[in-house]
Amino acid sequence: MRVTLAALLACALPLTAAPAAASAAPPRVTLGSVIPAPVSVHADGSTFSLTARTVIESPSSARNVADRLASALRPATGYRLPIMAQAPAGVPAIALVPGHAGGQLGAEGYRLSVRRSGVTLRANENAGLYAGVQTLRQLLPAAIDAATPQRARWTVPGGDIVDYPRFGYRGAMLDEARHFHTPDEIKAYIDELSRFKVNYLHLHLADDQGWRIQIDSWPRLTTVGGAPGTGVDGVGGGYLTKAQYRDLVRYAAARYVTIVPEIDMPGHVNAAQVAYPELTCDGVAPPPRTDTDVGYSSLCIGKEVTYKFVEDVIRELAAMTPGPYLHIGGDEAQATTPADYLTFEQRVLPLVAKYGKTAYGWNEIAAAPAASSAVAQYWGLDTSNPTLAAAVAKGTKVVMSPANKAYLDQKYDPSTVLGLDWAGYIEVRTAYDWDPGTLLSDVPASAVLGVEAPLWSETLRSLDDIQFMAFPRLAAIAELGWSHSHDWDSFRARLGAYGSRWVAQDVNFYHSPQIDWAG
Repeated sequence: MRVTLAALLACALPLTAAPAAASAAPPRVTLGSVIPAPVSVHADGSTFSLTARTVIESPSSARNVADRLASALRPATGYRLPIMAQAPAGVPAIALVPGHAGGQLGAEGYRLSVRRSGVTLRANENAGLYAGVQTLRQLLPAAIDAATPQRARWTVPGGDIVDYPRFGYRGAMLDEARHFHTPDEIKAYIDELSRFKVNYLHLHLADDQGWRIQIDSWPRLTTVGGAPGTGVDGVGGGYLTKAQYRDLVRYAAARYVTIVPEIDMPGHVNAAQVAYPELTCDGVAPPPRTDTDVGYSSLCIGKEVTYKFVEDVIRELAAMTPGPYLHIGGDEAQATTPADYLTFEQRVLPLVAKYGKTAYGWNEIAAAPAASSAVAQYWGLDTSNPTLAAAVAKGTKVVMSPANKAYLDQKYDPSTVLGLDWAGYIEVRTAYDWDPGTLLSDVPASAVLGVEAPLWSETLRSLDDIQFMAFPRLAAIAELGWSHSHDWDSFRARLGAYGSRWVAQDVNFYHSPQIDWAG
C-alpha cells in the first residue's frame, strides 16, 4: 500500500490553497443539495421553518437519534428543541418514526417528507433514521453548523426524499501506527465522516514504526512499541488503552459507525519484534524503525510462538470489538517467502473465525485457499487481478480501495506539502470518477461489499493534517459508496455549496481549484 519514500517535503508552507472568493450570499439550499446524492428527490415548492416552537417527536426506541439531532441543531439556533413522545396539536415538529418503512430501504435507508406543517423521517431501523438526520442537517442553511447562535432563517425546502445505499460497506481508514492520533482526534474524524453516511472506520493499529493497542498478554507491545519516539521521524508515540478503545467503539456506534481493527502481519511487524525478539527467527531484536521503508520485516513462520502471539492478539482484539470484522493485514510481506506466506495465512485466517469474526485483509490474502470466507481489500493500481478473481469465484468478498483513486494520503498535485505521490496525484475528480462495482474487469459487482478510503499517516501530525488530506475527497468516496448514480457536474456543484459548512465547522479542507467554492 505504501512504497519506499526517498524523502518527504519538510518545508513550512501553508496547508491550504487560497480559497476562491466567497459568494456575496450563501448558496441556495434545495432538496437535491445533498452529499451523498439520494436515490430520489421530489420537491414541492413549500418550506418548513424551524423556530423556537419546534419540537422533536420521537419514541424512546429512537431517543439516541433524537438526541443527536437536537445536539446538532441547538448551538446555531439557540432553540430548546425539546424531545417528546408526542408533539402537542398544532406545534411544528420533526418526527422520527422507526419501523415499517418498506423493505426496499433496508437497515440504512429512510424516507424524508418535508411539509410546511412539519418534517417526518421514517426508517426501518435507527441506522436509517440517523442517515436521514444527516440529510436533514444539509437541508438547513450552512450556518446551522456554527458552534454559537446565528442570525438566520432556518428553513428546509419542502418535498420528499427516498434514499438507501448502493453498498453496505462504506469505509474510511486511519493509520495510527505511523503517527498516533489521539482518541479526541479520532472522535472528531468519526463525527465528520459519519455526516457523509460512512459506516465503517478501519483503524490501522500496528506496523513497523509503532504498536498502538494494549494487549494484556503481551504488555511490551505498547510499553515498547507505543513509547515516545516511536512513529515516523520519531514523533507520534502513544497507544490506545483497552478502555480508550472500547470508548471509541461506543462513540462510533452511537453515530452508526463500526470500528474495524487491523494488526498487520506477517510483514509490517518490526515494532512487535523490537518488543519481543522471540518473534524473530534468530531471537535477536531488530533496531527500532522510524523511516518509511516497507517490506523488510516478517514474523518467523516456522516458530510456534508466532502463532501463540497471533492467537492472543486476535483473541483480545475480538473480545473488545463488537463489529463483524477483524483485519489481519497481509500486504507487502516481501521478507516472507511465498510458501511461508501461504502457510501463515492458512493457519491464521481460521483463527479469526474461531473468535467469532470475519477475517479481513489486503488483497494479497486472496492467494490463500482459506481466504474463501474472508474479505479482501483491493489496493492495487490495475483494472484486473487474476488472483483476487480466482478467490472471488470461491467465495471471497471485496472492498475496493484502489490506491490511485481512494488513498487519501496521496498528494492532490505536485505542490501539496503533505502526503505521498507513489500512486499518483489524486484531485477531487480523480477520487470521484470511477465505479467500485466495475473497476476490476474480472471481479463482478456482486462480489463487492463496498469501498474504503485509507489515510496513511507518514506525513500527518495533527487533526488539521487529517482534515486537509481527507476533505473534500472523502465526500467523493462516500458518494461512490452510497449513491446509485454518479454525475461529476452535479457532485461538483453540491460540493462547492458544502464548502461553507466546513468553514462554519472550522474544518481545514483543501480548496480544490476544480470546485467553485461557496465558502
